[in-house]
Amino acid sequence: MRTVRLLAASAALATLAGCQMAGPGSGPVVRAPSGVEGDWVGTDGVAVSRFSNGAFETYARDTGNKLAQGSYTMRDSRTIDITLTSLIRQTTSSVACSMATPSQLNCTSSTGNQFVLVRRSGVS
Repeated sequence: MRTVRLLAASAALATLAGCQMAGPGSGPVVRAPSGVEGDWVGTDGVAVSRFSNGAFETYARDTGNKLAQGSYTMRDSRTIDITLTSLIRQTTSSVACSMATPSQLNCTSSTGNQFVLVRRSGVS
């Protein structure tokens, strides 16, 4: 009987150990962005690019219209390969981006055009 109580108490403690309570005055926890996931803005301010679970999309900031879509893969911890289709020109192209800092991507298209994306402030 004592063994059963001990096992039941251990199970209850293990269950409660998985729960965490915030102390007084703690606010919401905001997770710092990791990797490339989230929204990025071109330094020209024209478009927002979104990286989400391997999908890539670019939207015009003024109208919200989708300009391009495609996919991305992480070549290594700092290099992102993007394949995208322009919805305006109906052309497919490739872009390679290097994560210079956690909030800046330096990108070069397959045609040699270079541009910079910065992590969008706020919720990504």
